[in-house]
Amino acid sequence: MPKMKTKKCATKRMKTSATGKVMRSQAGKAHLNGYKPRTRKRNLRGITVTDSTVTKTMQRMLQA
Repeated sequence: MPKMKTKKCATKRMKTSATGKVMRSQAGKAHLNGYKPRTRKRNLRGITVTDSTVTKTMQRMLQA
């Protein structure tokens, strides 16, 4: 059986925390930012934990 290859698109967009949670950046800040309030754009900064419904899929994509 061949080794499982890591999905390169997943490694560029997500990373695993020290406790094993999958972290991702938030969507909605790439364009059309002129009308969005400062507080909304400020809250979209940083990274968040992925939802529990897709965590298993993301971990499978990230495993080497």
